[in-house]
Amino acid sequence: MLELFQKGGPVMWLIAATGACALGVFLERIVYYHRISIHTGDFLRGLANLIDRGNLSEALEECATLSGPVARVAHSVLLQYKAPPEEIRATASEAAQLEVAKLEKNLRLLSAMILTAPLLGLLGTALGMLDVFQQLSIQGGITTSSDLAMGMYQSLITTAAALCVCIPAYLAHCLLSARVDQFIREMELAGIEIGRLLINRQLANSSA
Repeated sequence: MLELFQKGGPVMWLIAATGACALGVFLERIVYYHRISIHTGDFLRGLANLIDRGNLSEALEECATLSGPVARVAHSVLLQYKAPPEEIRATASEAAQLEVAKLEKNLRLLSAMILTAPLLGLLGTALGMLDVFQQLSIQGGITTSSDLAMGMYQSLITTAAALCVCIPAYLAHCLLSARVDQFIREMELAGIEIGRLLINRQLANSSA
């Protein structure tokens, strides 16, 4: 491995740094998403029972004890239990938008690493080829096929290394993006369900 780094030149260390950064983002996001995950269906059913019984304070406390975007969206909507239906819906949408920014944190950095790695590989290949042609010019164009093959081999090492970074990073980004989409769907569901329950309760109280 060290020999490959030496043959690839300084660009190999930049590619390695890119890979380490991508891995760090992936691990940080995976741990974060696992920590904020909840069973949304059970959570909403429990809140629905509390709202139906009129225990709004207990419902708010239930949301406050849980971490994660779904619980925070539900908490924000519950705080508007006396507001008009339009405000309740607007609060659900605004709370979800705030949570999306937290969920997508560092994903742009991961995207940057995905784009940067192949460019660094191309740079390393170009520098390697320049070195090959420089050696040819120094030797007056006299060289063996084995020497030329060795120079090509060394220049392509960076491309292979870059692809080894870029492909897993791209798959990791797809996985993280899918998880973010799942959180967004769960937040939208929570906002719609809690909002509907509160609006129905207001209508029931006004008609009583």
